[in-house]
Amino acid sequence: MTEVRIPDIANKALTLLRADAEKIYKLIDVQMENLTMPQCPLYEEVLDTQMFGLSREIEFAVRLGLIDEEIGRDILEDLERKLAHLHELYNQNVSEG
Repeated sequence: MTEVRIPDIANKALTLLRADAEKIYKLIDVQMENLTMPQCPLYEEVLDTQMFGLSREIEFAVRLGLIDEEIGRDILEDLERKLAHLHELYNQNVSEG
């Protein structure tokens, strides 16, 4: 069995968490472009479910000691900022449209 060094696992965990955050962003971006409005219950449900899942992943990584709690918080806050910006752009397009 191959031994994995802890820093390698921590780096992989951080990479995966950031990738999952990016997937949520892309999912919401596509949904806003093609399917539904941000006020739609489906949009809200998808966003809430995805954000909850990511927060649980982050909590698990923190509990394992793979990432610092602050890094996990930063990942969530960064995604929330990006989604807020996306929402703003959507609202601008709707009001201009």
